[in-house]
Formats: sequence, structure tokens, C-alpha cells
Amino acid sequence: MNWDLILQWSFLIALVTAAVRLAVPVLLATLGEIITERSGILNLGLEGVMVMGAVTGFMVAYYLETGPFVEVSGSSAIWLGLAAGVLAGMAMGLIMAWLSITLEVDQVIAGVTLVVFGHGMANYIYRQQFSSLTARVSGLESVTIPILSDIPVIGELFFQYDPTVYLTAILVFVTWFLLFRTTWGLKIRAVGENPAAADTSGVGVAPVRYTATLLGAGLAGLGGAVLTVVQLQLFREGITAGRGWIAVALVIFARWRPGLALVGALLFGLADALQFRIQVLSQVERGAGAIPYEFLLMLPYVLTLLALIYRRGRGDAPAALGRPYSEETH
Repeated sequence: MNWDLILQWSFLIALVTAAVRLAVPVLLATLGEIITERSGILNLGLEGVMVMGAVTGFMVAYYLETGPFVEVSGSSAIWLGLAAGVLAGMAMGLIMAWLSITLEVDQVIAGVTLVVFGHGMANYIYRQQFSSLTARVSGLESVTIPILSDIPVIGELFFQYDPTVYLTAILVFVTWFLLFRTTWGLKIRAVGENPAAADTSGVGVAPVRYTATLLGAGLAGLGGAVLTVVQLQLFREGITAGRGWIAVALVIFARWRPGLALVGALLFGLADALQFRIQVLSQVERGAGAIPYEFLLMLPYVLTLLALIYRRGRGDAPAALGRPYSEETH
């Protein structure tokens, strides 16, 4: 491997900027799962939620751009597609909330069911609407922030992204603020730690958990929509590639804190970006197959596993996580 090429500023800057973009979908899902789990609901169905947000957002953006029914010009179709992804995620979250809160179904089983349902439904919907994989949307242009984007190196690293990157950065702060600096966040954490005590204090356990589950699933749906509508600009089967499961793992790594979730998502994005570039360099310098691409593809997931091992025994999981609560029995 040509390390002189890898250690060039242009390569490192491109690597970091790609890592930031690749971190966005999984970070959105992680933030959503932090909110959900803080209320005591373990939503393992993030993979299914993300893929439904991905296919719904893509189809809405595509049909609005191509105009079979109504044509929307500019980036409006993309933003409406992202909004549709949020709504699709919330619809999946409603199913999860109904199963785990109202019916008190085992939350692990409910989450796995949601994954299977989401993948099956998304693939069926896409196959019914498109006969090939050629459908594409336009995506969003990068936004360069005046003056700041002109700063050498720093400008390229932080101020030349599409709007969803900046939106996600804002959502990290908003999630932290809502959970740890508002009465609503206090209610969520109280319900997740001791729902019986929260109920005695007048906090409605079921409404709070429903709200947290819907909001968390909406963020995961947005992550899926960003992946298809903004980044890849297409949909294909298996497009989430395990990002929902990675998000669940990153919640544990982050100790249920949005700030650490940002760090974990960036590490995943960096590993993902690195494996893409190593594949290219390997094929160019030594011929195709010099480094097995399967080994490189698993690099981000291995890094996530190592991060979990590092964080073992340091979790601050809500005490009532995964436990159903019934007002009639308390």
C-alpha cells in the first residue's frame, strides 16, 4: 500500500468529509434510539424502521420530481421525501409502541418482528412500483458557509456539506437539551428508571413512552431517508446494510448520551469511508482482489464490536429498560 498517497492532506481531508457524511444516517437512528430507550422501551426494530423510511422517502421524492401526479421543482421534492421518511418511521414506531406498551409483548420479539416486516414490506413496495434499479432522485447540493468555508483545511472539514449534515449536528444538541434540560426529558428518564414512581407522581407512563417511541422511530426513519434520498439517491434491497443494528450497539457505546453517540457514529463513518478507499487503492495498485473486499466490508462492524467490548461494564442503561408496565398491576 502506498502510504505516501494515503498520508497526503487531500486524501485525509476526503476521508474525514466522507466519514462525516456516512455517519449521518446511523447517528440519526442512534439519537432516536437513545430517546426511546431512555423511556424504557427497547426498540430492536431500527433496521426495519430505517428501511421503511428509506423506501418511502425515496418514492415520494421520485414521484414529486418526475411529476406523474404533481411536479415539484428544486429541492422541495427532496425535503418532502425526507419528511415522508420521518412519517414512515413514526408509523413503524406506532406499531412497536402498540405491541410493547399496549399489548405488553416481549420487546425483543416485537423488535425482531419489526425488522422482518420492514424489510419485507419495503422490498415488496419497491418491486411493485419499479421494474429496475435505474430510478434515481437528484439529492441535495452541498452548502458552503461563506467565509468559514474558505479557511484552509478547517473549511473543507466542517463547512462544505449538504444541509442534512448540519441538521443532524443541530439534532445532537437538541436531543441532549430535551433529555437533560427540560421537564419533558425528566419525565422520559423517570419513566425509564422507575415507571411506578413516575406514575405515582402523576406522570402518564404510557403517553410518555408512546411519544418517545414515535419520536425515536421518526428520527430513525429520517436516517433511512437521508441514505436513499440525499446520499445514494436510489433504493435497492438491503440498502441499510445493518445500520439499524449498528445504531442499537452505538447506544450502548454512548452510554445513552447524545454527545458520545456523535463520537461513535463518526468512528463508524470513518471505518466505512476507509474501507471504500482502501478497496480503490488496492485495485489500482495491485490489481483487483489484492485485499479481499469481504474483509474490508466488515471493517466498520468489527470496529463497532471492539468499541462495545471497550465499553463493557460501563453502561448506564435505564433500570426499567425492556420491562412492560401496567397501571392496573401497580
